[in-house]
Amino acid sequence: MSDVGRFEFILVLVVAIVVLALVARLLRLPTSAALIVGGIALALIPGMPDVDLDPELVLVAFLPPLLLSGAYFTVWPAFRVNLGPILQLAVGTVLFTTLVVGVAAHWLMPSMPWAACFALGAIVAPPDAVAAKSVLERVHLPEKLSVMLEGESLLNDATSLVLYRFAVAAVLTGSFSLLHATLAFGVLAVGGVVLGGACGWIVLHILRRIRDPMLVISLTLLTPWIVYITGERAGVSGVMATVTAGLMIGWHQHEIFGADVRLRATAVWSVLTFMLESLIFILIGLSLRGVLHPRQGVAGSLPHLAWPVAGVVLATIVARFAWMYGATLLEWLLAPDTTRPAPAEAVGRATVLGWAGMRGVVSLAVALSVPATVPGRDFILLATFAVILVTVLGQGATIGLVIRWTGVARQTGPHAAHLTEPQARARLADAQRQTVERLAHAPDGTVLHPRLLEQYRYRARVAARFSNEVDTLRQDRDAHYAVLLATIEAGRAELLRLHRGGMIHDHVLRRLENELDLQQLAAEGARGND
Repeated sequence: MSDVGRFEFILVLVVAIVVLALVARLLRLPTSAALIVGGIALALIPGMPDVDLDPELVLVAFLPPLLLSGAYFTVWPAFRVNLGPILQLAVGTVLFTTLVVGVAAHWLMPSMPWAACFALGAIVAPPDAVAAKSVLERVHLPEKLSVMLEGESLLNDATSLVLYRFAVAAVLTGSFSLLHATLAFGVLAVGGVVLGGACGWIVLHILRRIRDPMLVISLTLLTPWIVYITGERAGVSGVMATVTAGLMIGWHQHEIFGADVRLRATAVWSVLTFMLESLIFILIGLSLRGVLHPRQGVAGSLPHLAWPVAGVVLATIVARFAWMYGATLLEWLLAPDTTRPAPAEAVGRATVLGWAGMRGVVSLAVALSVPATVPGRDFILLATFAVILVTVLGQGATIGLVIRWTGVARQTGPHAAHLTEPQARARLADAQRQTVERLAHAPDGTVLHPRLLEQYRYRARVAARFSNEVDTLRQDRDAHYAVLLATIEAGRAELLRLHRGGMIHDHVLRRLENELDLQQLAAEGARGND
């Protein structure tokens, strides 16, 4: 395929992504599932070019920005408080799943060496950050469960990749040292955190001194690749480095970014992450043709490998559930009676955590990178692809039903130590009123800004009243914002009429339209939040 042909093919994929995303919304399906199915359908079209994924390119092109984006929006205090459970998932679950899948694979395929079986276990063990985000954004979970799943998906790739590298090395060299592997894992993980912290500090130092929004956004776009590649070249975990830098930038972004930069950056990153996530899932579907390509030797082995592949899929799913239930039982037994949850609640949380184990791009990319000399490579490819399909299409599409069935979603609510949103709004309005009271008067007591003073006094009174009478005043608030949105629409219609009639310049149109857009976003946000 020529360079022009490749470009045209990418445009076809982008069009397919838009269409499939619209179909998914109309049918209320997970976008990830629709994209994978669409990719498989495209792969089966006669004449469709083969998609030969370079696994190293897939990892370096897609993983860093998505990891940094996930870490950027992570709630750091909640992440820090739940670091123990997150590490238990990111390390413990991956190790246990690798062990169970390795044993199952060797039992199902006795001809495969133990090291190759454990390599397969390491490949399918980590749930994928992109798949998790795609599913979690559609469901409503208690904060602790969301933080645990998001944190696990950010950190478990480092564990999986280290296990995979040592397993493949054991296959090729015939030797393995547990002590060496443990020390190497520690160096990779700790080194990645240290390097990521240093890179994050440097980036923050630079961002504080840049005033041009375009340069700020450009630097944030370059940061994940710079940190990831630097980490990999330095011999530490690029995953850990990128996540650490993303957590640092996300925590400090409220201090270093102005409103203009934050609005623009959020828009740019939203589009970027949507396109990257969508391309990943549609490429997973398209890679079916590559997995079953005659040169892989897999297609002819399908009847022989069907049952072993099904066994690996089952072992992957069961291993995660076994770990979740076991860890939950141990936590429940060790918890004080005063904080011990009800058995049904604990079982429900463990069920949701077990069901939310969707695999994705990391597993596929690592499977494609397995050297051709590794025994059982065909089986590893097929099993990995099957695990991705079953977990994303099956578990990802039904996670909402599982959450409702277990009743976990009903266990939500503000933390006892947190203010509600109306209370926080009241505090904010009162702080603004106090500032206006101080600045709106001249030294001799003359009121300099009576209109502003009246406005902020009114806001403070309304916010304070609403924070105490949320339910009784909600209808009045909704009616208020309905009128406000109607006035904004009227202003936009008049603005367009003036522009279409040649009465105002494009510059005036864009400036006033931007003001109306900000007003509309603020009004819709306030109306949509209780």
